[in-house]
Amino acid sequence: MQAQSPTTNRRILAIDILRGMTVCGMILVNNPGSWSHIYAPLRHAQWNGLTPTDLVFPFFMFIMGLSMYISLGRYDYRPSAAAWKKIVRRTVGIYLVGIFVGWFSRFCRYWVGADPDVDFLTRLWEACNNFSSMRITGVLARLAVCYGISSALILCLRPRQLKMLVVLLLVGYGILLLTCDGYIYGPENLLGRVDLAVLTDAHMYHDNGIDPEGLLSTLPAIAHVLIGFLVGRMLFRKHDGVRPAPSSPAFPLTELFVVGALLTFSGLLLDYGLPINKKVWSPTFVLATCGLASTLLGLLIYVIDIRGYKRWSRFFEVFGVNPLFLYALSGVLGILLGCIRVPMGEGTMSLHGIVYSKCLVPVLGDTAGSLAYALLFILLNWSIGYILYRRHIYIKL
Repeated sequence: MQAQSPTTNRRILAIDILRGMTVCGMILVNNPGSWSHIYAPLRHAQWNGLTPTDLVFPFFMFIMGLSMYISLGRYDYRPSAAAWKKIVRRTVGIYLVGIFVGWFSRFCRYWVGADPDVDFLTRLWEACNNFSSMRITGVLARLAVCYGISSALILCLRPRQLKMLVVLLLVGYGILLLTCDGYIYGPENLLGRVDLAVLTDAHMYHDNGIDPEGLLSTLPAIAHVLIGFLVGRMLFRKHDGVRPAPSSPAFPLTELFVVGALLTFSGLLLDYGLPINKKVWSPTFVLATCGLASTLLGLLIYVIDIRGYKRWSRFFEVFGVNPLFLYALSGVLGILLGCIRVPMGEGTMSLHGIVYSKCLVPVLGDTAGSLAYALLFILLNWSIGYILYRRHIYIKL
């Protein structure tokens, strides 16, 4: 992780805004006041189907792939020592940050709930030594793995070969889901059985036997990132040695909307035989969410970069220029608010509980109070991000 000053390269603001909107959405849905009181659009689909909450993570994956077209352009999309060094460093860095957040969560939960009669050193050792039962997959782990593998493929394959690979990954994975119990919501699911055999039960997320960021579902997630890269190539590749600005007639905004419509309708139509499902990252989920992300990006480019309506987007820009740092920070802050306890009546209560139960619920009720807590938590993270934004500090993971 390193702090950098902003470069002088011209940025397309809509990319930062879409990235910021997705990070903001990820923080929103991950930090309700109460998991028992959540509005329906802020819940993931239980199995097949798609809710607004199911869009935020795949949107971020799409934007990551699109941004890779710009970032890997400095290496001319060819393997080199400098390119490999950057890819390995960033892949390992993002993965280790994800592991740290998971470890820190378990450390804090154990420390708060440990037997007070246990001596300090024993308690500290047992709190720190929680690796034997810690999940090794997750959102940041998936981002890291997909970034590393996709970057390597981009450097080693030509665009036409990347397109063919995307088709092979999605078709092959679709056949796997249909022929090997990939749509069973239970431990009999092939994806769950593979994760159980390789990761073991102690290192998996437990959702009826399914890990939503498991091993086999990484394959379509890689295709997801590559689609983002190919869309970025369509938008930003140079013509006659010049990269067209969004306001230029040469900028393919219409093509972006067409691609978005084709991908979205392909995913929705194929849903009848191959249901959209985030937890197995189905091919139709990839197509529909990449299509929706392309369409939203096109709309944002038109509104922000072409028409110049930017003032409203400043809030999301704060998240968009430091996305992974603020997402990881939100995880740490959420853990601390849930584990730091203060005296309350005859016992103690976490800071999370005080804000939600004592301040928000009496005024707004359970469900509205739960949403209000999530919004206040977003503002807390935004405040930290805004300090970095004003000081022109970009923290790269």
